[in-house]
Amino acid sequence: MNGTRRLAGATVALAILAIPPWLLATLTRAHLPGWPTSTQLRDWLTDPLTPATLTTGLITVAWLLWLGMAYTVTVTAARRLRAGARWMRHLPLPTPWQAAVTSIAGAAALTTAHTPTTQPPNPPTPVTADELDHPSNAAQTEQGGVVVPGGWLPDDTAHHIAAAAALVWLRRRRAHQPGQPDTDATQLTPLPATVTAVQAAIADQPPPAATTGAIPALLPPAGIRLVGDGADHAARGLLITQLLTALRDPTDTIPVIVTSNALARILPTIADAAHTIPGLHIVETLEQARRLLPASNTSATADCGIPSLVLTAEPATPAPPNLPGARVVTLDAEAPQPTWRVDRHGHTVDHQTRQPRPRMCVLDSTAAADLLAVLTQPTTAAPGPATSAPARPLDRAQAKIPRQASRIPPPTPRQPTEPTSTTVQLRVLGRPALLIDSKEITIRRSAALQILVFLAVHPDGATTTQLVHALWPGLPAHTVTGRLYTTLSDLRSTIRATTPDQVVVHTEDRYHLDPRTDVDLWRLQAAAHHSTTTDAPGSWQAVIDAYTGDLAAGHTWPWIDPPREATRRLVLDAHTTAAAAQTDPHERLRLLQAAIRIDPYNQQLHQLAAGQLNALGDSAAAADLLHTHRQRLRLAGVAEQPTSTAG
Repeated sequence: MNGTRRLAGATVALAILAIPPWLLATLTRAHLPGWPTSTQLRDWLTDPLTPATLTTGLITVAWLLWLGMAYTVTVTAARRLRAGARWMRHLPLPTPWQAAVTSIAGAAALTTAHTPTTQPPNPPTPVTADELDHPSNAAQTEQGGVVVPGGWLPDDTAHHIAAAAALVWLRRRRAHQPGQPDTDATQLTPLPATVTAVQAAIADQPPPAATTGAIPALLPPAGIRLVGDGADHAARGLLITQLLTALRDPTDTIPVIVTSNALARILPTIADAAHTIPGLHIVETLEQARRLLPASNTSATADCGIPSLVLTAEPATPAPPNLPGARVVTLDAEAPQPTWRVDRHGHTVDHQTRQPRPRMCVLDSTAAADLLAVLTQPTTAAPGPATSAPARPLDRAQAKIPRQASRIPPPTPRQPTEPTSTTVQLRVLGRPALLIDSKEITIRRSAALQILVFLAVHPDGATTTQLVHALWPGLPAHTVTGRLYTTLSDLRSTIRATTPDQVVVHTEDRYHLDPRTDVDLWRLQAAAHHSTTTDAPGSWQAVIDAYTGDLAAGHTWPWIDPPREATRRLVLDAHTTAAAAQTDPHERLRLLQAAIRIDPYNQQLHQLAAGQLNALGDSAAAADLLHTHRQRLRLAGVAEQPTSTAG
């Protein structure tokens, strides 16, 4: 259809260019025999308005009109040709390597479709003893990875980072004291940008097959020397990877030993917080490292397949100390060890044999510091035993939802000034859903659903840049702005098919929800704001009733954890404050147990409920409740964090 239309347009253009001049030349030839003579010019000046001069003037105007049309057609055609040439220059053509691979693949497909296989299978590839000890080498060499600002991580390392980030929020949930003023401003701080970029990159990927994840297992027993543009980046990647392994699979071995000069070289900004990183030991000399690695560790590391990592930048010595059960990685250019050359993308080559080695995790100092933030343990202990309900909470209805543009009370659903034929409801507590006249609307794009929830969390709206950074962290905003516009256009089309009302509006360079939309989160926040500003009895029950589930339950968007935790703490405050106001001990226990069902990891709630059970004379149930809580924390991987003993 497009080809036919273009052919018709070209025919019309050619007709405009060719037919008018032919007609003018044919029909006016008798009136224009040639250029005027001097006698004809004098006669025209004496009497200009003669039939001959009028005919000549009309013919001249006709030619000028044709010249104008010809100019317009020519300029338009030239502009389109220039645009097509510009598009052709930017057309991504296959490289010679891609063309060769495509040709080989096509030939192989045609051949295998009609030719039976007669060749015997390839003989097994010989492997070294070290590769037999660690059979995950081949998978590590070929596996994919995640590109983040400042580096590259293998898939398994990226999933370990996401798991460590989840542990950060579990530790925060465990340590929170419902109903008490927050003394730690970092409790709801979003995780660093590199962490959220990793979470976004693997959000839809299944976790890889279980592996040790320990890069030192891939290193030669004699250790290596890293050189090249990516040597320091690879050293940071080794450090992060091994610390993640220690966090996931703690053992009796010493996971990571780093000399102070190496730490100052690759991560000079974390020296003050290094003691809070589990599994990291800082020494001054390799002799001190040897004392941390007794000979008895050799068998232990061989059994678990996770040798310790010793990272150093010390100058080479004629007789380096023997470090049993460890892989030594040095950044010293003169060290007499096998050498691997690493570029900034992690591609590694054995300097002696020129053979490629497994691609290494590489990180710049900023990315490494961001990832270490999820490994750093909090310096404050969890709350101690409690026997009574806490005091009246502060107003968390608005202040604890991060990234708000203002501190005004949350918007209350308004009644429209004009009668409307539809009722629009946005449900974000529990499973998100958009309902029009109580009928759920199918939202085709997951990003569109994410935009609705994000704007519900931010009633003051968000700019294009804020939306792009939230939905696609780690990507330059200008590369995904078009994706945002496409998502919003599809969302509007979906809504327009059901109602003429707009749900997402754009005013003053900000996107926001129509204030007439009935949003369950806004009703919850309005009820909490009302409860903190009045002393009406039972006002906190309205907050409890308005909470129907976690914010965007079931979704793991990178930006969702801070507002989700803020909303959870809001309703926990409601439960504990309502429990404190109760005179009936059984009703107080019921409210505390309901709060535990909302957050089964919070230690303060378990201590309050256990204290209430003890007060009712059921000490066995109190002990069982605390034991179940400790088991739950242990299974989640946070049991070894510093906590106070619950009595």
